[in-house]
Amino acid sequence: MRDCDIICIGEPLVEFNQISGSDWRQGFGGDVSNVAIAAARLGAASAIATRLGDDGFGAELRALWEHEGVDASCVVTDATAPTGLYFVRHDADGHGFEYRRAGSAASLLTADALPIEGIKGAQFTHVSGITLAISANAREAGLESMRMARAAGRRASFDPNLRLALWSLEDARRVIRQALGLADVALPGLDDARQLTGLDAPEEIVRAFHDMGPDIVALTLGEEGALLGHAGTITHVPGVPVAAVDATGAGDCFDGAFLSRLTAGDTPEAACRYAVVASALSVAGYGAVAPLPTAAEVAAAVSE
Repeated sequence: MRDCDIICIGEPLVEFNQISGSDWRQGFGGDVSNVAIAAARLGAASAIATRLGDDGFGAELRALWEHEGVDASCVVTDATAPTGLYFVRHDADGHGFEYRRAGSAASLLTADALPIEGIKGAQFTHVSGITLAISANAREAGLESMRMARAAGRRASFDPNLRLALWSLEDARRVIRQALGLADVALPGLDDARQLTGLDAPEEIVRAFHDMGPDIVALTLGEEGALLGHAGTITHVPGVPVAAVDATGAGDCFDGAFLSRLTAGDTPEAACRYAVVASALSVAGYGAVAPLPTAAEVAAAVSE
């Protein structure tokens, strides 16, 4: 594979989003796949390393990555395990998820099958808590990819993306702490971070994440924007008012935008402001991938 800005390690999924009643719209998701696509749409060279089932859904994901310009040359097809699925339902409380991912091809990812040269050639290796939760071998693969990146003088980024349907809070806290000790950049969401740390105040959470290892912490606050911790300072980046339709994948969009701007040479503060705008634009439509903005759309919104 070619050298890239960001390589994402983890599980892609096919999405079915409930528009109304029995009307479902097929799309695509999986947090690290969303990050790779978001980064590519914003001008970064991104790649994904994972496993897909030898099925129609796996073929559709490959076609998606080709269309979006995401390097999928490190993706393995598994003849015996399926591509994972998930369903998004909407109600007055927001959106809820149901998954069909047990035994998925991506959950069979192993450390000895990681694309070593791809990781060495990427500015960032990006891993999520979901990668670490779907199976013991995927957990070790995710952690090892971060070790490889650091050993090669590259950087590792980590989004905790806590999913307590996949593991206990006790296990999540223990393993995520390991991952944060390997991360240069942490990208937690506020709700997840509160559960992981037991803290409430965003500033205290940022400091707690710094204490676990990362130099840069960007804590997303939903419509309130983000809180950036870097070089001994904590800065609030306010949110952008939008008419939200579906927040699925907004955090992944933030991650892809933030990392894409860091690889382009932006300061963490400038990258965070850009990512807040990009993630706000991403909630204007249904699904994790379809509403992800392009660089031109973000630029237009920034100029406004």
